[in-house]
Amino acid sequence: MKPLKGIVVGIDEVGRGSWAGPLVVGAVILKRPVIGLKDSKLLTRIQRERFDEIIRRKAFAIGLGWVQPSEIDALGLTASIRTAIRLALRQIRYEFDTIVIDGSFNFLADDLRARAIPKADAQIPAVSAASVIAKVARDRFMREIASQYPHYGFETHVGYGTAAHVAALQLHGACVLHRRSYRPVRAVIEASYAHPS
Repeated sequence: MKPLKGIVVGIDEVGRGSWAGPLVVGAVILKRPVIGLKDSKLLTRIQRERFDEIIRRKAFAIGLGWVQPSEIDALGLTASIRTAIRLALRQIRYEFDTIVIDGSFNFLADDLRARAIPKADAQIPAVSAASVIAKVARDRFMREIASQYPHYGFETHVGYGTAAHVAALQLHGACVLHRRSYRPVRAVIEASYAHPS
């Protein structure tokens, strides 16, 4: 990996594969690495929430970009991630030299400062931080909104495709939080039209 230039803003998304709920992108500039911080997927919920507090206290800048399910359906996933990245970067009020996006696809190819680095969330502290703040923010949202849609179990699977989520979809159909362009959700909707109760 080539050395990174100057001030780095780390970018990571959460919710790409979820069947319901928003896509959320985190953007973070750290003052210095946070001891023990790693990719959010390798941390427990308690650890993520503790690191979220530390990052918010110690970062130079933090941004969160949200794209809602109806927008994901309208734009498609690639454009939705690009939109969420731009929304997150718009909240960064600090000069930076390099944008590091976790993954192999550069969603900001038109910005010369942007680089995509596979597994950046495990290698680059600012990207690890971005993964944590995005994950904590999205999970919190899904747990809070679960009470409005009590049949789906959003407080446990936060919108991802579990057996319980499949069963809830089959029983209750899709709600406004579901991404109707996603194949498993679309299949349930189509089946309900084919076999109306």
